[in-house]
Formats: sequence, structure tokens, C-alpha cells
Amino acid sequence: MTENRSQLETCRAKLIENGFEVFTAADSQEAGAIFFDQVLPQLTVKTVSWGDSMTMKATGVLNELEKQDGIEIIRTFEKDVAWKELIERRRQALLCDLFLTGSNAVTEDGRLVNLDMIGNRTGGISFGPRKVVLFIGRNKITRDLESAIDRVRNIAAPLNAKRHDFQTPCAKTGRCHNCSSPQRICNSWSIIDKCYPKGRIKIILINADLGL
Repeated sequence: MTENRSQLETCRAKLIENGFEVFTAADSQEAGAIFFDQVLPQLTVKTVSWGDSMTMKATGVLNELEKQDGIEIIRTFEKDVAWKELIERRRQALLCDLFLTGSNAVTEDGRLVNLDMIGNRTGGISFGPRKVVLFIGRNKITRDLESAIDRVRNIAAPLNAKRHDFQTPCAKTGRCHNCSSPQRICNSWSIIDKCYPKGRIKIILINADLGL
């Protein structure tokens, strides 16, 4: 546990150095509390959307935001909505006030590494939404950029493909095949070295293994 805390603090310090605003939490429940007690009050939020993230969902922030008056939720994952409409909503989500999601990996020297099928999540993190909040478990922290990319290719991507029941080679073998499958989820990379403008991206690092 001491080693995990040390790695978390090293990563936190480097993220701050790189212009991100960073908070630390012991678990998903505390991460949700930090979001509502410390992060949300400093923002002006009328519209909210999100990118797929098991870690973010584990905090319960979406359910609580739905109860708040004056906030419009742009829903982009409704199962009973036509795909064309969902894509349009994801385009609208790029102009929201607040975008919530997680990260596939974060390096000890404070870089965010993500990979998307469509690019709505990587795009939303990089540019568009006025503010971004990322919820990141300690299991996403990697030694360097090379190990971050390896983690995304051979851990996060195969498990996410399997979670969505996609018929890709990696979903069957658990490792990247650099395939050409029509359901390939590895299409759009994002590596963010620095946060610009400073503080636009806010990160809640969680000292627990969460997400894929």
C-alpha cells in the first residue's frame, strides 16, 4: 500500500507540474465526494456529457448529477436510440460545459494516454468541452510512455472489446493483433503531455484498482 501511495503521489506531482489540477482519493466513494465538494462548486455548468468509463461510473457522479436542477445531461449511450442520433449527440457533447470520463493510462511523469474507436472520448479530453474531469484508478499508472501504450494495447483494449462483446482477435486472445476488424476499437490515439489551458483538465487520482 505504501508503494501504491508513493507512485500515486509521484504521478500527482508530475501532473500538477504539467498543468493539470489534481485531487487524490482513497476510493471511488471519496472520489465522488471530492467531485461534488471541491470540483463542481468552482465550475459554471449547464451541460454535461461523458465518455465511456467504468471508473467514472463507479463513483456514482452521473446519478447524482441527474438529480441537480439546471443541468442538462447529453446522453450518448442510450440503447434504444438510433446510432445516427447517438453520433449526433456525441458531436454535441464536444461543446458541453463539463465532460466526464477516465483514462486508459497515465504515466508517472504526468502524461495521459488514451485510445478510442470513434474518437469522441479522446476528442473531448483534448478540445471542445470547457472543462474535463477524469477519474483514474492507481492501476492505470505506468512507468513511462512505452509501458502506457503497451498497457492500452494489451490490457485495456482487449478487455474493453470483450466487455462490449466485439468480435475482434484481441477479445479472444487478450492481446493486440493490430487487426483490421470492422469492430476494431483501436483507431484514435491521444497523448497529452501538458494541460492547455492550465487547469482545464481536472484529475481525481484514486488509490484503488478501478476500471480496465
